[in-house]
Amino acid sequence: MNIRSAPRTLAVATTALLALGGVTACSDDGPAGADPQRVDVVAAFYPLQFLAERIGGDAVKVSNLVKPGAEPHDLELNPGQVGQVAEAELVVLLKGFQPALDEAVEQNAKDRAFDVSTVQPLMDAAAGGHDHDHEGGEHAHPGESGKAEEPGHEEGGTKDPHLWLDPTRLATVGDKLAERLGQADPDRAADYTARAGALRAELEKLDAEFTAGLKTCQRREIVVSHTAFGYLTERYKLEQIGITGLSPENEPAPQRLAEVAQEAREHKATTIFFETLVSPKVAETIAAEVGAKTAVLDPLEGLSTGGGDYLSVMRTNLATLRTALNCS
Repeated sequence: MNIRSAPRTLAVATTALLALGGVTACSDDGPAGADPQRVDVVAAFYPLQFLAERIGGDAVKVSNLVKPGAEPHDLELNPGQVGQVAEAELVVLLKGFQPALDEAVEQNAKDRAFDVSTVQPLMDAAAGGHDHDHEGGEHAHPGESGKAEEPGHEEGGTKDPHLWLDPTRLATVGDKLAERLGQADPDRAADYTARAGALRAELEKLDAEFTAGLKTCQRREIVVSHTAFGYLTERYKLEQIGITGLSPENEPAPQRLAEVAQEAREHKATTIFFETLVSPKVAETIAAEVGAKTAVLDPLEGLSTGGGDYLSVMRTNLATLRTALNCS
């Protein structure tokens, strides 16, 4: 995705559109910034929308730039969405995950942006999963073919953005988001802090369920189509074997498919996981070869059209993992 090709005149065009009243928010609530009683928040993708809505409550109006069922890595902004970013009182993003949004924020909302990747250091892409025979070696980043998978993190090694799959990290981001909302809306700062505390309690309960549910399992390795689960596997002492690297669109090389199939056999994997927003074909190929079945493990980059929320999808993931790993 070449974000540099977007002309600098886009911001000027957007201003003209705004003047004509042509820019509306993704939601049905009317024009961005139209409600003087609520803080206008733009969220980059679903987990950040979830945080903003739970912590902001009735005091915020949240617009998610990614529609349900869409893959957030691929976000391209239309002029209306650039207008939303320019008008927002707070933009919540994860820098490097969606380069088009990084560009729009840099040009139009730098002073009103909250980058959640600054709350805690992001893990390296290799963390939380490796293959036994090549630990720290050439296969430390499964399926990468030597190139950085995730835009924005080429320097100093590829970083894994999927921090929300560790509920305790998401709770810490929520605490910081409450502080930032309190700066934007001081009269209701105590309310934001209270709601962040309540959400933290829910996320800590979820974390305890995962810890207990995955404590005693026959296997601890999960074979996944896309190495999005490093935070989850590190938190709950599992190991991910990735068919492709961080970017779900990458096609794995035949050699990598053969390696993963071999590892799946070694670990007696009964399930090959694929995800909701990406084709299951590669996972199905390996499953057929090793006599395993396939199942969905949702990286929660966006909600599928089936609905639910962060907490319910994570609990579905837990049940799926317990079945696949034969946990008692």
